[in-house]
Amino acid sequence: MLFELLKELEPFQASLVAVSKTKPVEAIQVLYDEGQRAFGENRVQELMEKVDRLPRDIQWHMIGHLQTNKIKYIAPYIHLIQSADRPKLIRAIQAEGEKIDRVIPVLLQLHIAAEETKFGFTEEELQDFFEKDPPDRFDHVEFQGVMAMATFTEDQEQIRSEFARTKAIYDQVKAAYFAGNPAFKECSMGMSGDYKIALEEGATMIRVGTLLFGPRPCLLNP
Repeated sequence: MLFELLKELEPFQASLVAVSKTKPVEAIQVLYDEGQRAFGENRVQELMEKVDRLPRDIQWHMIGHLQTNKIKYIAPYIHLIQSADRPKLIRAIQAEGEKIDRVIPVLLQLHIAAEETKFGFTEEELQDFFEKDPPDRFDHVEFQGVMAMATFTEDQEQIRSEFARTKAIYDQVKAAYFAGNPAFKECSMGMSGDYKIALEEGATMIRVGTLLFGPRPCLLNP
């Protein structure tokens, strides 16, 4: 499936993050051996348990809600924090980057879904944040783009609308704050069930787990 998916991405010049959360290191190693290098995890503890058991050249992406007190554990090696979803977290990433003298790449997580349980900046919150704290104040954070998750729904028109809005916000933020900055280039959106729509709406990076690893096991009460 990996080869077929990568071929599908070629016309869009988009990249693939294999969402490996809850998956054993053996399953990740299989995809690694097939050539996949970018993997996404959503829990710091699980990520830390996998890092030392897998090849060093894996590009680890943090895609889950991140607590500020956990940044220090992943700051030295994380390839990209996709879930920079609030000002406090970004300031904490900056502080940790200063401590270890590393520029830490992040994506700005946007809240574009109908579900209140999802995290991220609204368009207004993001504008307010950068008006108070312009990007150039963060010399140990590299803003590389935006990330968003669509509503969990079978309504494809709603999903398309949310992805289109994500791309529009990306374009606005790029023009307003990162014009001429080649590092700000990623629009991460689309998962196993909706990545095709995301690609059509301008995704440069998709996050796919189920198609590559199979469904996560259901936990049933005894």
